[in-house]
Amino acid sequence: KEGKTFDVFTAVEFKTQVVAGTNYFIKVHVGNDEFVHLRVFKSLPHENKPLSLHGYQSSKLKHDELTYF
Repeated sequence: KEGKTFDVFTAVEFKTQVVAGTNYFIKVHVGNDEFVHLRVFKSLPHENKPLSLHGYQSSKLKHDELTYF
Protein backbone atom coordinates (compact mmCIF):
# COMPACT_ATOMS: atom_id res chain seq x y z
CA LYS A 1 0.00 0.00 0.00
CA GLU A 2 2.94 2.35 0.59
CA GLY A 3 4.75 1.25 -2.54
CA LYS A 4 7.86 0.49 -0.48
CA THR A 5 9.72 -2.48 0.88
CA PHE A 6 11.18 -2.42 4.37
CA ASP A 7 14.42 -4.05 5.51
CA VAL A 8 13.05 -3.95 9.07
CA PHE A 9 9.44 -4.71 10.02
CA THR A 10 9.25 -5.37 13.76
CA ALA A 11 6.18 -4.99 15.99
CA VAL A 12 7.21 -3.09 19.13
CA GLU A 13 3.86 -2.36 20.83
CA PHE A 14 0.20 -3.28 20.48
CA LYS A 15 -3.22 -2.52 21.95
CA THR A 16 -6.55 -4.23 21.45
CA GLN A 17 -10.13 -3.06 21.20
CA VAL A 18 -12.99 -5.54 21.47
CA VAL A 19 -15.79 -4.84 18.99
CA ALA A 20 -17.72 -7.45 16.95
CA GLY A 21 -14.33 -9.15 16.86
CA THR A 22 -11.01 -7.59 17.87
CA ASN A 23 -9.10 -4.61 16.50
CA TYR A 24 -5.35 -4.85 17.00
CA PHE A 25 -3.43 -1.58 16.88
CA ILE A 26 0.22 -2.37 16.23
CA LYS A 27 3.24 -0.04 16.23
CA VAL A 28 5.82 -1.37 13.77
CA HIS A 29 9.44 -0.24 13.46
CA VAL A 30 10.32 -0.04 9.74
CA GLY A 31 13.92 1.15 9.98
CA ASN A 32 15.88 4.21 11.08
CA ASP A 33 13.55 6.40 13.16
CA GLU A 34 10.46 5.44 11.16
CA PHE A 35 7.37 3.64 12.41
CA VAL A 36 3.96 2.75 11.02
CA HIS A 37 0.77 2.11 12.97
CA LEU A 38 -1.46 -0.73 11.75
CA ARG A 39 -5.07 -1.59 12.53
CA VAL A 40 -5.70 -5.30 11.97
CA PHE A 41 -9.16 -6.79 12.47
CA LYS A 42 -9.79 -10.34 13.68
CA SER A 43 -13.40 -11.43 13.23
CA LEU A 44 -15.30 -13.63 15.65
CA PRO A 45 -14.38 -17.35 15.47
CA HIS A 46 -17.73 -18.49 14.06
CA GLU A 47 -17.30 -16.14 11.06
CA ASN A 48 -14.18 -18.06 9.97
CA LYS A 49 -12.59 -15.06 8.20
CA PRO A 50 -8.86 -14.28 7.88
CA LEU A 51 -7.17 -11.35 9.59
CA SER A 52 -7.52 -8.15 7.60
CA LEU A 53 -5.70 -4.85 7.48
CA HIS A 54 -8.34 -2.17 8.13
CA GLY A 55 -6.05 0.85 8.18
CA TYR A 56 -2.57 2.18 8.66
CA GLN A 57 -0.73 5.39 9.41
CA SER A 58 2.75 6.04 8.07
CA SER A 59 5.44 8.60 8.97
CA LYS A 60 5.11 7.92 12.69
CA LEU A 61 7.85 8.31 15.29
CA LYS A 62 8.82 6.12 18.24
CA HIS A 63 7.22 8.43 20.81
CA ASP A 64 3.91 8.79 18.88
CA GLU A 65 1.08 7.32 20.95
CA LEU A 66 -0.65 4.24 19.57
CA THR A 67 -4.35 5.21 19.51
CA TYR A 68 -7.59 4.23 17.80
CA PHE A 69 -7.86 5.33 14.19
